[in-house]
Amino acid sequence: MTPVLDVRGLAKSFTLHGIGGRVVHAFSGVDLTVAPGELVALAGRSGAGKSSVIKAVYRTYRPTAGTVMFAPSTGEPVDLAALPDADVADLREREIGYVSQFLRAEPRRGVLDVVARAGVRRGMEPGRAREAAADVLGALRLDRELWQTYPTLLSGGEQQRVNLASALLAPPRLLLLDEPVSALDPANREAVLSMISTLVAGGTAVLTILHDHEAIRRLANQVVLMADGRVVDAGDPAEVLAEVAP
Repeated sequence: MTPVLDVRGLAKSFTLHGIGGRVVHAFSGVDLTVAPGELVALAGRSGAGKSSVIKAVYRTYRPTAGTVMFAPSTGEPVDLAALPDADVADLREREIGYVSQFLRAEPRRGVLDVVARAGVRRGMEPGRAREAAADVLGALRLDRELWQTYPTLLSGGEQQRVNLASALLAPPRLLLLDEPVSALDPANREAVLSMISTLVAGGTAVLTILHDHEAIRRLANQVVLMADGRVVDAGDPAEVLAEVAP
């Protein structure tokens, strides 16, 4: 089976021109593969480079070295690291979703409109997109009374669920998640993990950052453990996490 995502030798450095051109290495030598219907979890302490890896795959950061091969639903695999910005933007609209820990919504649109517009961008008819938006917001336990509220007025956990709802509408081929349950209470955490599990079962490839070892063991097919910007272990979650403090 052709992987949806195949990352080889990925590295990212930043040059800090304000302090004499000092070079900071965010991460280097990262290899990982995500197949259709598979969830791969990035784990490790804060500062290990996990979020930077996700951003390099999504091309928020342009990698310093390495390849990020993505297999679209049609056509041959492409290297996201080398694609023109316009082509990357097109793939983001159609096939690559990204959910950060932070709000990424238009400030003067209500929650339902924000989520529905994400579906329209992926080809859904507007009426159907609003119906699907209502379904996913309900499944993620966001109170109906908040659906017309501006997302910027919501709590951190509510904003996180709006971001996730937008990504789950017309599910993408590849979904990148940065700490999807970090701000959630137990009941809402369970709702989100259940939806992610359903999405993976439906064939979406997921690369996610998770600190919650129980969630990793429950959802992940494999875990990639990072420290100091490098992969220090990778494989079966039970084996990799056995020697790591929760």
